[in-house]
Amino acid sequence: MELFRLLGIIPGVTAVIGSGGKSTLLRVLSRELPGRVLLCTSTHFLGYPEYPVILNPTEASLRRAFAAHPVVCAARQTENGKLRDCGLPYDLLASLADFVVVEADGSRRLPLKAHAPHEPVIPSPCSKAVCVVGLSGLNQPICRTVHRPERFCSLTGAAAEDAATPELVACALLREGLVDTFFLNQADNQAALSLARCLSAPLAAHGCRVIAGSLQAGVYTPL
Repeated sequence: MELFRLLGIIPGVTAVIGSGGKSTLLRVLSRELPGRVLLCTSTHFLGYPEYPVILNPTEASLRRAFAAHPVVCAARQTENGKLRDCGLPYDLLASLADFVVVEADGSRRLPLKAHAPHEPVIPSPCSKAVCVVGLSGLNQPICRTVHRPERFCSLTGAAAEDAATPELVACALLREGLVDTFFLNQADNQAALSLARCLSAPLAAHGCRVIAGSLQAGVYTPL
């Protein structure tokens, strides 16, 4: 089954948060989702070279882009060349595209993340929010594998030198309480899938939807 169906993504605005594969998940979704797909960010992102990027978009420029392309990126460009939020209301974006997929925070390329109080920047309206977790960070020292380790330690009571066990990561995710859908990425072998099952058990016990898999291999397992 396609990943977007496993995650329960429906037409409208979907926010992707977390770490360990957000940008790759957006790329996978852009290929799977039926209809017009708009990729954007509520913070900053790099864009996707295979798709046209509409800078400083207007309703008219996006309509023209979708007349020629099924998948489009939209952003404003900062003075240093980075791409940021496109500046248009999300209800307008959702009227122009069937699916609006938003990268809604950053993680400094680390596999795990705890969110600061001002994060993530989930747009409104939002029909779905998905948190990505990089399994490669499990059982590694918190100080080396978690973006915002001090926040993670505050949530879990762990020390920065402790290992980021599946139980501690699940504790942090549940105490944040940001989303009810998780994608556990980097389940590239049976050992990683076993770790994913340990992480998913407390999440599923709280009614969360949990999918494990490998975005690189295109293999997904509901847990």
